[in-house]
Amino acid sequence: MLNSIPPEHLRALRVLCERLPPAAVNWALTGSLGHRLQGVDVPVHDIDVQTDAGGAAKAADLLPEYVVDRPRPRESERMSSIFSTLMIADVKVEIMGAVRKRDRPDAAWGPVTDPAEHRVMVYRFGLAIPVLSLAYEATAYEMIGRHERAALLRAAADLRRGSPGKAVDPLA
Repeated sequence: MLNSIPPEHLRALRVLCERLPPAAVNWALTGSLGHRLQGVDVPVHDIDVQTDAGGAAKAADLLPEYVVDRPRPRESERMSSIFSTLMIADVKVEIMGAVRKRDRPDAAWGPVTDPAEHRVMVYRFGLAIPVLSLAYEATAYEMIGRHERAALLRAAADLRRGSPGKAVDPLA
């Protein structure tokens, strides 16, 4: 299970990597697919993409045939973003731009996350895949109250000893 990616997710991932070059759109995978690609044994559901303030609109403009919901502000108790939904190869792709987090509902919002500051590249399936580092993801998941996932990611990051900007071979 660890090294398998559902075929429809791989098809969607190819579209993202081919049509959203990181030099043109500042983005990285987050969530279960990004974790799996870095060797964490979690089930993969949808595809989550984090980008900067302009990235959600740019992604929608570069992938118009897949847009289900155009980018719009969205806020929950612990996260705020510019949110868009795509459907690629029958896989739901959630784009979150200008992500801000807070550790409790009454706290001030933290700074906007810049994916480039936390991005590592994973080379698999003939693709260069931008993902958020496990160390960053552990901290982010802790901030939004997902402590169990944060602990799993932190343990995986400690084993890997990866760092932002370093190329990751998930099979190493």
